[in-house]
Amino acid sequence: MDSIITVSQFLLSLSILIVLHELGHFLPAKWFKTRVEKFYLFFDFAPFNSLWKTKKGETEYGIGWLPLGGYVKISGMVDESMDTESLKQPPKPWEFRSKPAWQRLIIMVGGVTVNFLLGFFIFGMMLWGYGRAYIPTSELKYGLAMDSVLLNIGLQNGDNIVKLGDQPFERLDPGAFIEALVLNDIHQVTVIRDGREQVLDLPSDVAKQITGQKIPKALLMTPRIPFVVEEVVPGKPADGAKIQPGDRIISFNGQPIPYFDQFSAVAQQHKGQAVTLGILRNADTIPVNLTLTENGLIGVRTRTEGYFSEQRERYSFFEALPAGVTMGMDFLNNQLKAFGQMFKGKIDVKDNLGSLISIGKMYGSEWDWERFWNLTASLSIILAFMNLLPIPALDGGYVVFLLWEVITRRKVSDSVMEKAVTVGFFLLLGLMIFALGNDIWRHWIQKLF
Repeated sequence: MDSIITVSQFLLSLSILIVLHELGHFLPAKWFKTRVEKFYLFFDFAPFNSLWKTKKGETEYGIGWLPLGGYVKISGMVDESMDTESLKQPPKPWEFRSKPAWQRLIIMVGGVTVNFLLGFFIFGMMLWGYGRAYIPTSELKYGLAMDSVLLNIGLQNGDNIVKLGDQPFERLDPGAFIEALVLNDIHQVTVIRDGREQVLDLPSDVAKQITGQKIPKALLMTPRIPFVVEEVVPGKPADGAKIQPGDRIISFNGQPIPYFDQFSAVAQQHKGQAVTLGILRNADTIPVNLTLTENGLIGVRTRTEGYFSEQRERYSFFEALPAGVTMGMDFLNNQLKAFGQMFKGKIDVKDNLGSLISIGKMYGSEWDWERFWNLTASLSIILAFMNLLPIPALDGGYVVFLLWEVITRRKVSDSVMEKAVTVGFFLLLGLMIFALGNDIWRHWIQKLF
């Protein structure tokens, strides 16, 4: 069931992005009276047929079987279908190649324009509808629980981060933390540790260490809280040991563990083993014997409320729209910085390049609309950026040839376009195969060793 929810979210998001992207090509083509032969969500390549199709007027609309993208087939245009038979005939008035360069340019940039606008719009509507949630760092009276990668670079559980470089860190924001260390080359972090302010010098390869760990940003650092039981799951070890809601777990095999992150760490070292927990119930300390599950769990839900207050920055409709554009541009800027760090070797490509598998896993096993729309907006901007890359077979490749034509007034020949698209297609295919193989290795094969 969890997998079905994840796949459903991913396919819905992908469908929205593809259909609107292709509409960005389709509508201007129609406005300029260019014939569109096909409009497809997903690909219908051989050996399988379309899942559904219908023809209205001169255009066949359909859904393909391969969910790796979609396309509009425009008459007289060299594209990834490699159908060049019509190009051997004299140009027809309704063909793409017969239109002025400025019209062809508008048709080609229509898809990325829609994706950019869609990303900005969704971000804006999210800010209007949800606001921007945050936890002030001043609320973290127990400090932070750190992922192992942060412990490796010098932070400690219980630290409260107050500065990144010379910039205040006033909100618990793992994304801003990653941006500062990975993209902006910040190598100093100021923390409150044991009631005193300390400045930590981070290792030179901090960017590579952080990006090399496949952990969701939200789990990189979390508020540190006591381990107080909110609910006991029937039939699990805690239920059999008569643990009750309100109990606070304070020790593990005689070792003091006042916080939940401490329990989680030590429990992972005793999976499936019989252990003794110290339970604080009212004013009494009670020893409880139980056997952990094979996943190192006891079967309870932890109380998270009452230790800090989450706040939301609210936006009016007219504030949200420009803020959504800013949010989208910041996201795009961070992507560009990340690519720059990859080229510099500060971020490993193999650790950060993923296929549809990695993207799909980001949606999670529970349907969360706020997360869904945030990912959809982010992917829309990534799709626009990737399509603008000057690679033949992508929109950006066509744009380069069209700009050349506008500037020099010399049209690139169909044969050159055909060869360029062929090379670009195989480059993209190779990149997709590499990304897919990288994902299969990381998510499945590597776990076997």
